[in-house]
Amino acid sequence: MPKPRINPVRWQPPPVDPLPHLPAPAITVVPVPGNGPEDVVVDAAGRLWTGLEDGRIVRLPADGGEPTVVADTGGRPLGLHVARDGRVLVCDSHRGLLALDPASGALDVLVESVGGRRLKFCSNVTETADGTIYFTESTSDFHFEHYTAPIVEARATGGLYRLGTDGTVTTLADGLYFANGVTPTADGSALVFAETQARRLSKFWLTGPRAGSVTPLAVHLPGMPDNLSTGADGRIWAALVAEANPALESLFPRAPIIRKVVWRLPERLQPKIKPEIWAVAFDPDSGAAVAGLRTTHPDFGSATGLVEAAGRLWLGTISFPAVASVDLAATSL
Repeated sequence: MPKPRINPVRWQPPPVDPLPHLPAPAITVVPVPGNGPEDVVVDAAGRLWTGLEDGRIVRLPADGGEPTVVADTGGRPLGLHVARDGRVLVCDSHRGLLALDPASGALDVLVESVGGRRLKFCSNVTETADGTIYFTESTSDFHFEHYTAPIVEARATGGLYRLGTDGTVTTLADGLYFANGVTPTADGSALVFAETQARRLSKFWLTGPRAGSVTPLAVHLPGMPDNLSTGADGRIWAALVAEANPALESLFPRAPIIRKVVWRLPERLQPKIKPEIWAVAFDPDSGAAVAGLRTTHPDFGSATGLVEAAGRLWLGTISFPAVASVDLAATSL
């Protein structure tokens, strides 16, 4: 696929603060019938759901049996969420926000445009107890296939949105640097959302005196956060897809023409993601790291999604035809 043109701007990346040393537990890899199971979620029956880069939505039995292809979005499914009514909410880069009936495989389009503009990169989705749905868009300029373009541009074109129970779509926050994962705090007081390029997690407050405002939770991360999930104890899990790239980030404050040249270099000369398995759980109040893992495996890496299920932490990826899991107890700090 031809590369699109980019229009980079000068930008000052945040500094890098170290995280505590993280465990390197044993990894169990489970193949799926296609590449790039970007997110992974679990339903009430303990079954895992993920979406593949060719558009298929796959269900994996809780007992480790063979996966089942349930639907095909015809686009690129990314973030998922199991709604209270059992439907699987799907962010699709090409089709917008969808809802999947797990019994029939039927797909309904919930949101395909915001403010008269068609969604380009619907990224992650969640639901709160009152039935309100929240979702992110990483960039309004590019589809997933060119996810590195908005990173190289360094333009803040991501957003956080609310889909009300009456069908109304509201912009909660815009001007975000590659908005990605979103998950509610256990008490429902706030949403936590990730900005991959800005390397930070923030809270959008839903209740209390700060309702409607954004405050930082974890900043200056050494890695780029992708999808998020809320653990059973309220901790906020973040998949870190890649560490900060000093060579690339050194270009952001410099003349934008340099990045235009870099963007046009052959693919073999482009910056590469090191396929680590990296995830961190943060305290929802202090933002301190309270659990995590960082390791490698020849058949899995570049973790992009994660969820706790039956004493294990399951992980998705954009780079391998598999999901993976680790013993949750082995991630304690």
